Amino acid sequence: MAKIVFLDEYSLGGYDLSEIKSLGEYIGYDRTTADQTLDRCKGATVVITNKVYISRETMLQLPELKMIAISATGMNNVDLDAAAELGIVVKNVSGYSTYSVAEATIGSALALIRNSVYYDRYFKSGAYAATSDIFHFGRPISLLRGKNWGIIGLGTIGHQVAHLAEAFGCNIAYSSTSGVNREERYPRMELSELLQWADVISVHSPLSAKTAGLIGKVEFETMKPTAIIINVARGGIVDEAALAEALNNNTIAGAALDVFSSEPLPSSPLYSLNDPDALLASPHTAWAADEAVKLLIKGVAENIKNFLLSLPQ
Repeated sequence: MAKIVFLDEYSLGGYDLSEIKSLGEYIGYDRTTADQTLDRCKGATVVITNKVYISRETMLQLPELKMIAISATGMNNVDLDAAAELGIVVKNVSGYSTYSVAEATIGSALALIRNSVYYDRYFKSGAYAATSDIFHFGRPISLLRGKNWGIIGLGTIGHQVAHLAEAFGCNIAYSSTSGVNREERYPRMELSELLQWADVISVHSPLSAKTAGLIGKVEFETMKPTAIIINVARGGIVDEAALAEALNNNTIAGAALDVFSSEPLPSSPLYSLNDPDALLASPHTAWAADEAVKLLIKGVAENIKNFLLSLPQ
């Protein structure tokens, strides 16, 4: 029976892993540090990791390791060249979070332009109960309908965001970060043009040499002062210091972030903005709808099952 080791179970939120556990001799660890990785992987045929890094040095010391199952889409936590050289199969899971991230993107836009957090806090603080006014107009409320929505990275998630935003009556355009020119139903713009045009910008591109620091001081100054930006892709794409400056100077109206340059994010100017309500932030949870997590677990199990069935009996 194959030995299966999961290095960071906590990354799946305590969900039922019985579908994976049934596939072999299973050992799961809540969290694994870098200096624990090698010892915990010894003797394993399959190692499951979400964010624990598997290096060449580690693989070289694991002669029984045949597969690394990534419980995510991103594969930057595995030395893929080393795995290929050593004949270790690496499988990720894609597509499980498309709807979850797209809905989180729309929800973030709605929360920002309607100032939902401010009004919720106004009610819960007792301020509403203490007044005789039926209505309160402390912050502006706007519609998504009629807004120009610019998408950076029109991949699977970008397309789903475009579909949902269209249903709200938005005008859609996009900018490509890959440089590939495809036939799309939406107009394509250069990034600078898109930033000038859009009322809402959402980022859905992978982090690469081309996209690292893609949105910084110059780009924020190109945007409308009434515009908002949403990043649910990778933290390194948006310069966080430049974003904090842009929010503090009212260069743009607001931002929503679910990803950060370092996760968890240590000290940052984002924690001490002049107007905290200009930023809506979440700890990398856009992907984690209940249905998406269950689909991810099913995908990991299927990858492992198919791999084990391919081994000589």
